[in-house]
Amino acid sequence: MFFFPIIAQPVPPHPAEPGRASHWIRRFLGRTPTEPAKPFKLLNQVLGSSPSLPLEISRDGFYHKPVRVCSPLVIPRLYLESVHPKACREDLQESTQHKKLIREQRRFSWVLIIDSKAMLQKTVLLLALVAQVLMLENGLLRTPPMGWLAWERFRCNINCDQDPKNCISERLFMEMADRLAQDGWRDLGYVYLNIDDCWIGGRDARGRLMPDPNRFPHGIAFLADYAHSLGLKLGIYEDMGKMTCMGYPGTTLDKVELDAETFAEWKVDMLKLDGCFSTDKERAEGYPKMAAALNATGRPIAFSCSWPAYEGGLPPKVNYTLLANICNLWRNYDDIQDSWKSVLSIVDWFVKHQDILQPVAGPGHWNDPDMLLIGNFGLSFEESKAQMALWTILAAPLFMSTDLRTISPQNIDILQNPLMIKINQDRLGIAGRRIFKSKSQIEVFKRRLSNEASALVFFSRRTDMPYHFHSSLLELKFPRSRVYEGQNVFTGDVISGLKSETNFTVIINPSGVVMWYLYPIKSLRLSTH
Repeated sequence: MFFFPIIAQPVPPHPAEPGRASHWIRRFLGRTPTEPAKPFKLLNQVLGSSPSLPLEISRDGFYHKPVRVCSPLVIPRLYLESVHPKACREDLQESTQHKKLIREQRRFSWVLIIDSKAMLQKTVLLLALVAQVLMLENGLLRTPPMGWLAWERFRCNINCDQDPKNCISERLFMEMADRLAQDGWRDLGYVYLNIDDCWIGGRDARGRLMPDPNRFPHGIAFLADYAHSLGLKLGIYEDMGKMTCMGYPGTTLDKVELDAETFAEWKVDMLKLDGCFSTDKERAEGYPKMAAALNATGRPIAFSCSWPAYEGGLPPKVNYTLLANICNLWRNYDDIQDSWKSVLSIVDWFVKHQDILQPVAGPGHWNDPDMLLIGNFGLSFEESKAQMALWTILAAPLFMSTDLRTISPQNIDILQNPLMIKINQDRLGIAGRRIFKSKSQIEVFKRRLSNEASALVFFSRRTDMPYHFHSSLLELKFPRSRVYEGQNVFTGDVISGLKSETNFTVIINPSGVVMWYLYPIKSLRLSTH
């Protein structure tokens, strides 16, 4: 006889939009997503007449009715643990032994007794299926995430004695949270407040991560509560390896579940998992394992993976089908630096490989070309507008990394452009691509949007003077015999009555862009009836 104890923590139902997991379970049970969410007793169906754990499947995932004292109330995760098989028998529910077990483990448990080879095979299959479900898409980030990230502007400045205003500390993140909430950023969608490297103070006696006690005296949970009180979300950083890129304790394979549980207990909303000091094998095992561990906590935690950046960013070493199932966004390429040269290198790489990269982005899983430099020191005004426009066309996450306490009105206008944000957040989630390149160093990028709309970016790589670029929508692969209206995204100028065949001219500043939002208003094709 075999004993399979199933351990689960009771947590609230997952509030996020259902991803593929619940749909996949419904398919397993022979239901389509459009059918009513009636209760299903999963183990009854899988194990036949054997003793069963009453599970209900709804649009939000797994639920369990508390029919036994030692049964889990909700099952967001299943894993094996050594438990005395008699501890949860019904005739011992009120025994001292059972109470001691529950007190020591601080979990509700239920023991599934396997009394036949056939039942064992079915149970192993079921647990394998459940494990697969836990790694599937978590339903988060249906549009590219927006927010603020510390790294590019504040790096690993930990000298709070000499630079208390700008060091990586509780104070810095609270002040940035205040600015996000009070200066209009949050209301436009910039809701993530993300900690990067250099926050960790070590691990405690139980192996749990701790923030630096001097720089984060109230802890990360306090920061999360503060962010949530302002309508924001808190993101945090770790590294899949023995240490982070700056030498702080990393997440080794044996610490994945513990760290995921810690982040969930702190009420963190996003995890960026870097890959410094890890091997190919550790990354291949660790990133899927962390995805499953995060989903298993029952808390909606968006997952940002740096995995592909450490594998060259391209197939066959990078499996984007797998990434789309375990990560909400991923870094494909090198870190951005505060220079126009760095921006161009990233754009060039994405354009060179756009046939691979453009199709893999979409709702819940995004290419991440790294942070926005706007408001720092390395970009001109025209270059700042260009980065914002190109990141928007690529359907990239919009993570600012600047000092929101001192940012100029000019740069605020770029980052808070409502039409730009509308395009970036388009619900179709289709990334754009370069569609035209001329010998005059002018390039055109296009992104398809909902309701037959489109966004165009006319981008100049010239360094001499403003350039007059002549073209037509037909030349840019728009349908024939259509009439379009729209708007210049930066100036607000209205574009009216533009026919596909009509030639137009745009004047593009050096290293700059002109960006249009267009939508068709009618077709000029004559009816054949």
